[in-house]
Amino acid sequence: HKPTYESMQKSLEAMKAHCLNNGVTDISMPRIGCGLDGLQWEKVSAILEEVFENTDIKITVYSL
Repeated sequence: HKPTYESMQKSLEAMKAHCLNNGVTDISMPRIGCGLDGLQWEKVSAILEEVFENTDIKITVYSL
């Protein structure tokens, strides 16, 4: 199944909880959910910022 913005939000919330519980302070990722999955990066980026805004977790997003 393809991701939705709602399922992306839930997945990122779970990722944040995992990071906070395990001392993870840096995450590197591609533009998740975009490309073949069809989500718009602008919306995914906004969700990422919202989910991680009150943490010290640094997120680096790579694109080719």
